[in-house]
Amino acid sequence: MRKMKRMLIYLILTVISVVSIFPFFWMVISATNKSVDVTRGRLLPGTHLWENFQNLLETVNLVPALLNSAKISIATTVLSLLIASLAGYGFEIYRSRAKDIVFNILLLSMMIPFAALMVPLFRMFGSLSQYIPAIGIDTMPAVILPTLTTAFLIFFFRQSTKMFPKEMLEAGRIDGLTELGVFFRIYVPTMKTTYAAAAIITFMASWNNYLWPLVVLQSPEQQTIPLLISNLGSSYTPDYGMIMTAIVIATLPTALVFFLMQKHFVAGMMGSVKG
Repeated sequence: MRKMKRMLIYLILTVISVVSIFPFFWMVISATNKSVDVTRGRLLPGTHLWENFQNLLETVNLVPALLNSAKISIATTVLSLLIASLAGYGFEIYRSRAKDIVFNILLLSMMIPFAALMVPLFRMFGSLSQYIPAIGIDTMPAVILPTLTTAFLIFFFRQSTKMFPKEMLEAGRIDGLTELGVFFRIYVPTMKTTYAAAAIITFMASWNNYLWPLVVLQSPEQQTIPLLISNLGSSYTPDYGMIMTAIVIATLPTALVFFLMQKHFVAGMMGSVKG
């Protein structure tokens, strides 16, 4: 009976794994085939990967789009981690009734869809374009600032800080560290798994962000990789082999970040704290 139960579990896990992996398998296989083979549903590797890659380089500005996405994603990730961790640390360590009310209001903001904020945000950045062009429409700061941090990220750091040993903070204060010294020299190194998990979540969300960059970025020079792929698919006769090649290239950075930090990601999501 126990053996049958184990076999059933393995069978279910195998089916789930195949269903999950198949889209990635099809994406990679399609990148090696011609467009006509992709539309026919060919599931065997082809010999047109290099040809698709060359066509991609000749058709669109692939490298600038990748660089734009990298700049936006890295800047968003670094600044978001700093701001969200400071906020989460402050909400948990310095508890008060007023702070709890502010935190609850912050959580309520998670119920507002970003699409409802786009029009006022666009008008705000449109007005800023007249006075501070560097952070106005069609600039990278205009993409970064509205997504700089989220209520979820602050909540994530606050919940993880509950597991943080408060005795370490008291020891740092006794040793003469300032509050910022305690934060950067004790809290940050101790919470590295939480930072790793938050970095993966933020980087992936920023790299794959499509809606807001579509609204605020108007020139081809500022285009990010999701916008570039969208433009490839909206042509009159899309080359699906080339599109799949672009998708594979766009997937590599996020996959690399995840696989390099997956152990820390699991530990961070479970709320563990390691010194």
